[in-house]
Amino acid sequence: MCYYVGVGDPTDAERIRAGIAKFEPAAARRIRAVRTALRRRFPTAFELVYDNYNFFVIGYSATERPSGTIVALAADANGVGLSFYRGSEVPNPHGLLQGTGKQNRFIRLTAGAVTIAHRDVAKLIDAAERQAPKPMRQKGRVVTILRSVSAKQRPRRK
Repeated sequence: MCYYVGVGDPTDAERIRAGIAKFEPAAARRIRAVRTALRRRFPTAFELVYDNYNFFVIGYSATERPSGTIVALAADANGVGLSFYRGSEVPNPHGLLQGTGKQNRFIRLTAGAVTIAHRDVAKLIDAAERQAPKPMRQKGRVVTILRSVSAKQRPRRK
């Protein structure tokens, strides 16, 4: 199921707020802060939102397709991270990217030094954007698409 969230559509915006509210207060604040930073970084992106069984995910893509995702905020009860859809292809000189899958890599965002504003994290995001299959739109604003909300989910709090 796919929902388009736009001006005058408080129901889906409220669903996103409700998804974030399931987390511990500190994690919810981090999710909101990372989302704000990514929306600023990608002001013309398609923001694809999934509240699925394992994770609450907000991806930033040049298209409405998940395969165009450059980077995504991913959160579960253990914390908040950045997921790089094509992370295995992104240069990782400082060893920040974790994971061994064929495609995806991730960074755990902590309350300490590893944040989205960190210079090395920003460089990874820039590199991921350069490797994206399509460039971001030159004009427009963020378009939020609520892609799915799973009825059954793992707990979002410890």
